[in-house]
Amino acid sequence: MAKKDNSQKIKELMSEPTKIRNMGIVAHIDHGKTTLSDSLLSGAGMLSEKVAGEARALDFLEEEQERGITIQASNISMIHTFKGQEFMINLIDTPGHVDFGGDVTRAMRAVDGALVVLCAVEGAMPQTETVLRQALKERVKPVLFINKVDRLIKELKLKPEEMQQRFIHWINSVNELIKTYAPKDKLAEWLVQVGDGSVAFGSAIDKWALSLPAMHERGLTFKDIIEAYNSDDKEKVQELAKKAPLHEILLDMAITHFPNPKQAQQYRIPTIWKGDLESDVGKALLACSSVGPLILEVTKVTVDEYGEVATGRIFSGKLKQGDTVKLVKGGREERIQQVAMYKGNQRVTIDEAIAGNIVAIVGLKDTFSGETISNIMIEPFEAISHIFEPVVTKAVEAKNPKDLPKLIEVLRGIEKEDPTIRIQINEETGEHLMSGLGELHLEWIEQKIQKYKGVEIQTSEPIVVYRESVTKTSPEAEGKSPNKHNKFYLIVEPLDASVYDALRNGKLENMDIKPKDKEIWKEFHELGMDKDEARAVKSLYESCAFLDMTKGIVQIREVLPMVIDAFKEIVRSGPLSREPVIGVKVKLMDVKLHEDAIHRGPAQVLPAVREGIRVAFEHAAPIMFEPVREIRIDSPVEVMGALTKLVQSRRGSILDMDQTDRYLVMMAKMPVAESFGFTSELRSASSGRAVWSLKDVRFEQLPHSMQTDVITKIRERKGLAQTQY
Repeated sequence: MAKKDNSQKIKELMSEPTKIRNMGIVAHIDHGKTTLSDSLLSGAGMLSEKVAGEARALDFLEEEQERGITIQASNISMIHTFKGQEFMINLIDTPGHVDFGGDVTRAMRAVDGALVVLCAVEGAMPQTETVLRQALKERVKPVLFINKVDRLIKELKLKPEEMQQRFIHWINSVNELIKTYAPKDKLAEWLVQVGDGSVAFGSAIDKWALSLPAMHERGLTFKDIIEAYNSDDKEKVQELAKKAPLHEILLDMAITHFPNPKQAQQYRIPTIWKGDLESDVGKALLACSSVGPLILEVTKVTVDEYGEVATGRIFSGKLKQGDTVKLVKGGREERIQQVAMYKGNQRVTIDEAIAGNIVAIVGLKDTFSGETISNIMIEPFEAISHIFEPVVTKAVEAKNPKDLPKLIEVLRGIEKEDPTIRIQINEETGEHLMSGLGELHLEWIEQKIQKYKGVEIQTSEPIVVYRESVTKTSPEAEGKSPNKHNKFYLIVEPLDASVYDALRNGKLENMDIKPKDKEIWKEFHELGMDKDEARAVKSLYESCAFLDMTKGIVQIREVLPMVIDAFKEIVRSGPLSREPVIGVKVKLMDVKLHEDAIHRGPAQVLPAVREGIRVAFEHAAPIMFEPVREIRIDSPVEVMGALTKLVQSRRGSILDMDQTDRYLVMMAKMPVAESFGFTSELRSASSGRAVWSLKDVRFEQLPHSMQTDVITKIRERKGLAQTQY
């Protein structure tokens, strides 16, 4: 089938939200997402059948083709006919490698349904859990496609009963994840089941798929599938693709099981937007109204020869070329130069788009993923937060000093394009730090800076960013202002574990709390915090909390914003080694202020509070935390001894082992500082037969014997004076 242009028909369907399905394809790396996307495009007439499965049409970056992995999410709009009606499907193919998981996170804000792809041989892997967890957090409904069924027949030689047992096991494992992470009000209807057709089986490479409804409708059984493969007749396998084309089965499943935007926004909006749902804006968002105010969220930013291109989901109203819109978080206005729909690496210009659509926008300068676009000032959408924090860092500098201003500009742009990259620019010391989710993530960003941004750079060896915290409550510490007229009395202590977990898991977010925010007090109390302390919380910032415990201080409202600013400075750059602070509660107990406001300005308050927190921190048994990866290693049993030795040699420990006659699944944890180069050593130790994948990242206390040495090295690298802790 040759490619055909269906742009005009797509434009027509964009005006009918009930005929739209917004869906993402998510999976662990190498489980077949991009091959599957090729088959879907081929079935929609947008890609030749001859190259489908090999073209990797949505991996249009040169690096993606070379590496054979998806690096960034790709959008495409297609048409599918179901029961005589035409539907428009906005498809996002997402990366499977954990280092590029931020793109999955952002894509999930834009879509309403997730096609979870699972390898029939490997089953649910760590990244399967991560992407499914992120989808469910965004209230995105899942369905399941078990791919690579051909391998069970050709390679493992499984009998029909054995295949059935394996399928049941994989479906149950996915449903266990759904039970853990799905919204409670959606749990019953979101579990995937063979009986209702929310589970399909097939082979993306051979372009066939089956669900139970399709089996009944087309008169096919698994016996037919097994016979076709066992016959060694390629034509019989090709016949399967004609009787049960993969694109028909899976897109039928998407139309049947995924909600249209009007249905989805009724239950998604209360989670992703915290404004008044009873207001006109709230009602327009819940209804996915095309006549309400324009409200759009940017989910991705890229830069091409035309400048910045923002991808966004329209949740309300209508977006037209030439519109002047407000960037709500940025606090300014911009003019829309162009509105377009996506066709892979191409964009097709359209005049306008209404609520329910995912579009490309040209003309928004200095925007970022998570920005709210509107024609009125409204409450912005909730921040898009990825499950894992960036834990691998490199120092970066321009090879040519004259490129330094351009490098700074490029680094700031990179941070907008990819919010999972953290950039620290210190113009005083000239040190620029770039933190990412892993070594491959940073390697890709380095290539991007040089190849696509045109700045020659040199980078350091990977650096680990540690965290600072405390283990006990400090005595009250005094901080004096430089003019000696203002005094602040502070206590530092460990943050309640339940509150810290809620911040880490995204149940609570960074916020400055106002007296009107009474609901949050109740939330703190439910988490086990004392009632008086719950009402005293004034700021949550990067897994730390600031409490105002003062009573009867007349000028406290005037100085409190400055006190909170000083608290945030310390959290960003802790007292031990200027590393970020986690799990700390800072309590302002009392203040003595000069009567004249001119003597209690920022130049007096900020250093006084910083000094008070620093002194209290030093007397609260300060400690360092290091990032630790929990990993899964899949390997043959015979290399178990070599792998155990390798993990333990890197200060790691074995958490669990699941062993069969031939295969071993090992769960282990390993400090990030010891993990660089682990992949190549693992290949060497197992003769290339073992692979590892990331399950979780958390921070654990650095062994006490290593703390002084680590602090000394960090301070030395940062050019700080050495201090004994």
